[in-house]
Amino acid sequence: MNGYSERYNAALSLAASVHAGQMRKGSPIPYVVHLVHVSVVLIRYGFPEDVAVAGLLHDIVEDQDYPLSDIKARFGPAVAEMVAAATEQKKEAGQPRRWEDRKREALDHIQQASTDAVAVKAADVLCNTRAMASDLRQEGASVWKHFSRGPEQSMWYYRNMSDLARERMAGHPLIAELDEAVQDLARAIDETQGR
Repeated sequence: MNGYSERYNAALSLAASVHAGQMRKGSPIPYVVHLVHVSVVLIRYGFPEDVAVAGLLHDIVEDQDYPLSDIKARFGPAVAEMVAAATEQKKEAGQPRRWEDRKREALDHIQQASTDAVAVKAADVLCNTRAMASDLRQEGASVWKHFSRGPEQSMWYYRNMSDLARERMAGHPLIAELDEAVQDLARAIDETQGR
């Protein structure tokens, strides 16, 4: 992928404007930083522009109710498919869905998604686990007050997502980095629990 394209810039501008005002959980860091990190990981591993664009937009539908049809119209069906695969349905009939149900569904989506969509989710989980491990080491167990579930449930989800990504993308260096990040989060959890 080239270092710059109008299409990538349009996706970055859209992500920045739609997520404006949103912060990372329990942090003063603008949410768009996470989206850029995900995209940069994908670029670093040589994925094509569609995948890098999906990395920028992967939470836009889930967090901001941005229409998937607009993503498809602006960035094409491949990007829309990857964003759809990464999107959790947080509500049903106007009511919040249980965390466990959403995460099981997310795992099912990734099991059936394209390899490129798996790469987007792997980069997302990589960035989330790295940030969480860092936060735990800096702030301790108080980090968990910002999340719906605690360390055991979070590790269940991240380990399962890492296992699925490894099955789907065996041998890819992104998966080795993801596995290390998940293991590092487990170590950070153990450290905060005095194990």
